[in-house]
Amino acid sequence: MQELNKSHEQSFGPDEFLEGRIQAMESAFRMQSEATDAFDLRGEPEAVRAEYGTTNFANGCLLARRLVERGVRTVHVYYGPGQPWDDHNSINKNLRNRCPDMDKASAALIRDLRQRGLLDETVVVWGGEFGRTPVSESGDGRDHNPYGFTMFMAGGGFKGGVCHGATDEFGFKAVDQRVSIHDLHATLLHVLGIDHERLTYRYAGRDFRLTDVYGEVVKDLLL
Repeated sequence: MQELNKSHEQSFGPDEFLEGRIQAMESAFRMQSEATDAFDLRGEPEAVRAEYGTTNFANGCLLARRLVERGVRTVHVYYGPGQPWDDHNSINKNLRNRCPDMDKASAALIRDLRQRGLLDETVVVWGGEFGRTPVSESGDGRDHNPYGFTMFMAGGGFKGGVCHGATDEFGFKAVDQRVSIHDLHATLLHVLGIDHERLTYRYAGRDFRLTDVYGEVVKDLLL
């Protein structure tokens, strides 16, 4: 493909659009050629498989480590299928089944990254869209709660063993050291080397940026 591009360039001159398309296609080819090996977990030692577990989420966490090792920049591990954390009913039963699986595999991923020297340059973020209410819904469920919920971050410049902020006595609303979604995004962008205030554009009379018009880096969370 590069030879065709050279011929095209000699005939018509440099073409940045064409060069970009070629690079994208070659990158896609390299990804396809590497995928067979990257996604094959059978070569992992039994001790490693036992540490992660054998559930779908455990396999996803182990695959995440394998992809990070190979230079993949962003990996999303989703606990599926369906909406397993949207617990509008049967929350006691459901979480007793899911939480041990999630805890084991998530902890194994962080330990594995650290042992391989990858955690310092890898940001691990765990969370969802919102929390759950402290009062029941439908008798044995919980409704959505955007006013107070937990996220955890590890590696990539975050302090270890730090608990930042607290909710009220009912677990309903954040009341101490509150971190807004905009603050969270600004902090995550910061550890990724991006200043959330740099990219600003004028639209409809406001200066928008990556965190809308809000967001402060939460420096207490950082090394």
